[in-house]
Amino acid sequence: MPRVSVSISPNVTALAVIADALAGRRRGLPEPLRRRVREAVSPQGREVVRPLGAPGYSVVPDSVIPQTPIGDFSVKSQIDLLREVPEERLIADLEQAFGGQRVPEHWRSAAERPKRWLTGYAAALGDVWGATGPLWQQARPLLDREIERIGTAVVRGGLDVLLSSLSERIRYGEDGLLIADLEPSRYDLGDRRMVLVPMLAGRDAVIVNLDHPDVVWIAYPVPGADALWRGPDRRAADELSALVGPVRAGLLHALGQPTTMSALAAGAGMVPSAITYHCERLVASGLVSRERRGREVWIIRTRRGEELLDLFRH
Repeated sequence: MPRVSVSISPNVTALAVIADALAGRRRGLPEPLRRRVREAVSPQGREVVRPLGAPGYSVVPDSVIPQTPIGDFSVKSQIDLLREVPEERLIADLEQAFGGQRVPEHWRSAAERPKRWLTGYAAALGDVWGATGPLWQQARPLLDREIERIGTAVVRGGLDVLLSSLSERIRYGEDGLLIADLEPSRYDLGDRRMVLVPMLAGRDAVIVNLDHPDVVWIAYPVPGADALWRGPDRRAADELSALVGPVRAGLLHALGQPTTMSALAAGAGMVPSAITYHCERLVASGLVSRERRGREVWIIRTRRGEELLDLFRH
């Protein structure tokens, strides 16, 4: 079993998001977030990152991640380093990535104008971070829980189970560490330390680097990140639905002001008898009240109903 540590490095997440949202390598990123990222990045930036998703290739030059995530690194420090990478290093990294063979067509523009490519990639990375950075504040509890999960597995000798739980594309067993990849190879990890890097990326996103002489690092989607994609309003609605049922939760949300029974039925797309039944249940729970005004029955959200909604909003 390898020695294991954890790195919180959002720049690796940014790489996975770029590959999914901009380069076309779909790995389960939710469509609203994919759209937000695409809108944040200029057409020039989208063109620069296109090589990262070329069909049939999974390797990228080491210059894309100039600092190995052994510790915790910010996206800003990553951008600063990218702007300082010498042109010669990108060219050498491209040659090494493809075994000294001719650089593939999709990386040719980077090889011919390396400084322009590095500058464009750094700008695209900054745009992506501007669109996704707020997620990291929301994800702090998830990341803390994942650090604790890894620590518990290491202390209790459950590292093999942990490694197999990181992603459906990763398995750890008698044959060693198996990772589904477009270009399968066999590597000897030796006595190198393993760094696990939880990402806020699509459910199928996995990034592995085996080239560092001292460490092997694996980036994978942190468990529970799907709750972040839904956003606070959607999460609150889901939780309220689990408590009172989706129809009644919808009715409570719709009652921002007193509404007639017929208007509620029309808005919910239900027959009046069905709406009457659900409203009776809400009345019995003290969440709404009924008031007849002429021929119409009006439904009014009570103070208790307001308090219940406020509870789930917070």
